[in-house]
Amino acid sequence: MNDIFLIAQDTTTKFQGFGTIGYGLAAIGSAIGVGNVAGKTAEAMARQPEMAGQLRTTMFLGIAFAEALALIGFVAGFLF
Repeated sequence: MNDIFLIAQDTTTKFQGFGTIGYGLAAIGSAIGVGNVAGKTAEAMARQPEMAGQLRTTMFLGIAFAEALALIGFVAGFLF
């Protein structure tokens, strides 16, 4: 009976730390996304200054969605 438990314990993997690599990749992707959103919004505001208020609102929504993806990656790193 004890042999079964010993075999079951030996099948676990020894890899650790892949969650931090996954979160690092998620953070890089989020940073690129936020940079693109902010840069394109600044470019659009320079072209049409009268649309600045609406563009700013849309920019904040885009940044929030990009950061939400990074947080999902952070949580997934802890879960898996």
